[in-house]
Amino acid sequence: MSQSNSDTKQNSASNRGASAKARRATAKATAPASQAADKATEKAGDQASAAVGAAERTAQAGTAVVHGAAERVQAGRQAVVAASGQAVALAKTAWTLIAHRKLLAAGVGAGLSALGATSYLAGRRSGRRTHGPITRLTGGRI
Repeated sequence: MSQSNSDTKQNSASNRGASAKARRATAKATAPASQAADKATEKAGDQASAAVGAAERTAQAGTAVVHGAAERVQAGRQAVVAASGQAVALAKTAWTLIAHRKLLAAGVGAGLSALGATSYLAGRRSGRRTHGPITRLTGGRI
């Protein structure tokens, strides 16, 4: 039995040495693949973070576009309201003129009459001969 015990120890020691060699050989053989896998994982992580950044920038740009469009719609709405208000004011003025057309015609006629009378009097005054101070004092007798 003692021989078998010593054989067992020898086999396990040689087995341990062989398994350690196999592990080292496997590590050496898989080291380049492991490094390549690590680099690929790192690159994938970088690309994923770049994609997330691009998605965020795209979302921000989309939000800015939507916000700008909303502002333009609001400005257009205000312009339409202002234009409709001006159209209503113009229509109201026109209706007032039509409703009071008789008074308007009378006012225009009176204004033209006053203008004609004023120009007639100004023309008569400018058409007179100038007199000296003594002639004016005596009323034109001397």
